[in-house]
Parts: sequence; C-alpha cells; structure tokens
Amino acid sequence: MTPYSSICDDFGIYLYLNTEIPLSSQRETVLHYFETIKRHYPGMTHFHCRENNEFVLEEDKESGSYRWAALESKRLCSGYVNPPSFEEVDAQHLSVMQIAPYHFDVTSLDCEALDVVFAFDLVYNGNHDEIVAEILGSNSPLEGLINWPSAKMLKYEPLLMLSLDTELGMQCRLSIETRTTPFQVRTGQFSEEPISIYFTVRQYWNGQPLELLEESYKRQRAQGQEMVDQQLIPSVIQPLAQAISNK
Repeated sequence: MTPYSSICDDFGIYLYLNTEIPLSSQRETVLHYFETIKRHYPGMTHFHCRENNEFVLEEDKESGSYRWAALESKRLCSGYVNPPSFEEVDAQHLSVMQIAPYHFDVTSLDCEALDVVFAFDLVYNGNHDEIVAEILGSNSPLEGLINWPSAKMLKYEPLLMLSLDTELGMQCRLSIETRTTPFQVRTGQFSEEPISIYFTVRQYWNGQPLELLEESYKRQRAQGQEMVDQQLIPSVIQPLAQAISNK
C-alpha cells in the first residue's frame, strides 16, 4: 500500500480534466468511452448514471482498494482509492488523458485546467468541526473565540489557496470537509463519518498543446506529493489522526 495507509482510513489520488464547453452525453459516445477504459482495466464493471446525468464506472468497493472513472458535464474524472502504489495511479490517470480527447474532441482551446487531488479520510464519531478547530485553531488569534465559554462549534472548515508560480498558472488548494450537522451537535448523537482533507494542485491550461498534459500531470503529482509529505502530513493529518485516536 502507499505510505499513507497507516495514517488515515482511506486515501485516494484523483485526476480532473476541466473543459470550457460541455462534453457530449450521447449514448454511443459515452458507452464507447467507458468500454475503452474497461478494456484497460477489466475489473471496472460497475456502471451507473447519477440523477444529474453524470456517468460513473468503477470497480467493486468491497475490497477497499478500487478504481473509478466519471464523466460530468464539463469534467472528465479518474480516481484510485487506496492504491497499492503511486505507479499504478499514474498509469491509470495517464491512460485516461490519452483516451479522453479522442472520444470527446477536447482541444487545447477547450481545456480549462488539469487538477491532481490528494484525498484523505479520517473517520470520527464526534463533532468534526470541534476536533478540527482543536487541532488547527489552537495557539492562533482565533483561539479565544473558539474556546468562548458555553459556545459549541458548528462549522470549522479551513480553506487555503496558494500560487506556485509567478504567472498564477499553477495553484494549490487545501480544503477540509466536515460532516457534523447542527442537529447532531444539539442532541449529542454523532455518527461515524469521515473528515475529508483535500489537497489539489491545479494547472490552468491557457491554450497549451494537449501533448503537454502528460508532462503537466507528472509535474503536478510530484509537486503535490512533496507538499503533502513535508507539510500536510506532519501539520494536519497526523495531529488530527492522533487527536481522533485519543478521544
């Protein structure tokens, strides 16, 4: 398994190719695209259409490690949850980027941005926002407000965005998604759900040749992994996982 399997309940690396113009949802185009992906990865046999006319092909989730691919209105998606290695993740995402432009006539003008996402889930049966604030809000100027007498935390989802070059073409985004509701806080009846931490490295395309997608993906994945390993793991993931285990 990847080095992250020991510090979280689930981990995934996702790829999103964002377009300016809506992608075709014609039956023949959609089925041919997913059949091509299935030929590369025969284990991807579960196909369904969501209510918002988004299509998903995925492997059986019961094993805990599975691939998925999706087609949204203006986004082509590929993901691997709990992958055995980074090499297998890369091979899948690169295959999708090679396949997709020929099925949906994506051009350099139509390509808006390429996203590489590192996703971590930490399951916690308690107030998600409270424990995130406890870890990330301590010793900050907001600590007094967070610990206001008799106050209960209802929402704490930090969001951070940075530019990684002078042209603002490559950017990164750290977001935390909590799933605690006001009803749960009021009643004290919490459910076992994941706190999700997403770290995204985005490259705005700006009309570059599509032949550079592979090179960009490799650069973004390497940049994301470096920042995850050096900053996100020790500063966010590990402290949060330790706090959850201590509860």
